[in-house]
Amino acid sequence: MTNDETSSQAPNQQMILATTLSDCLAEPIAQRALLACLMIGFANGFVSAFVVLQKSALKIGTLSHALLPGIALAVLVAGLTQWSALAGAVFAALMVGLGSLFLSRTSRLDQDTAMGILYTTAFAAGLLILTKLDIRQQLDEWLFGSIVGMADSDLWIAFGISAVAVISLIALQRPLLIYLFEPNIAASLGVPVRLLSYALFGITILVLISSLQAVGCILSVGLMVAPAATVYLLTNNARTLFWGGGIIGGLGSVAAFFLSYPLGWSVSATIIVVLGGFFVIAYIFSPRYGLFSARRR
Repeated sequence: MTNDETSSQAPNQQMILATTLSDCLAEPIAQRALLACLMIGFANGFVSAFVVLQKSALKIGTLSHALLPGIALAVLVAGLTQWSALAGAVFAALMVGLGSLFLSRTSRLDQDTAMGILYTTAFAAGLLILTKLDIRQQLDEWLFGSIVGMADSDLWIAFGISAVAVISLIALQRPLLIYLFEPNIAASLGVPVRLLSYALFGITILVLISSLQAVGCILSVGLMVAPAATVYLLTNNARTLFWGGGIIGGLGSVAAFFLSYPLGWSVSATIIVVLGGFFVIAYIFSPRYGLFSARRR
């Protein structure tokens, strides 16, 4: 094959890929998936700032796994619908979160230990229930996500949760930042510290649940930690952490959508891989806190 033939084939392949991708984007299912990537990615990235500032990434990972038994119980009682799964996930998260708090206050165990026991037991029980119900395909979707399978109702649920979460956190940002950095001073200023703590927990759970259809129980913690963790390596400004996390979460998810198509990868897994790649780049090349910067100091 001559160089002219090789050079002429490359544009043809690119044209075929572009045509195929444009045809794909013309499909409603792809449009819903792309919009879901943007909304869910931004909302999770925005909330991830609080997760990073609270240093509660492992706790969020625990809660993400704890959603499965609630979904299993909802399927067993009411069948598999979007609303039953949503209600079951909320119930499971509250039970594990509040249950671990109750155990820590009524025994010698700390909350992290109690949560570890509760979530592993609940996760195993949920897995047994779903396996017995013989809905393997739906089980895989809830475990690992299936963003391309989102229906219009799923998109509206994700939009509602994302909008409420972002607007609420913007409105409460100032007292929440005081609470996160100086809880004693916040209490002396009349800030309802306990109420804010519960509100932040509830918003985090709702956003976590909204991402289940996108990335599943297993991978959702990456979507809620990686964006702000990346920005955390680049800036000391707390407000930049929120908006930067949202932007990285949204753009990273959209980039993963377009990257997964030609490679034939799962969109859900590609989202986490792309966000993980952003984090590695920031870790190595950050001017202030990067690996090379630390060595220069």
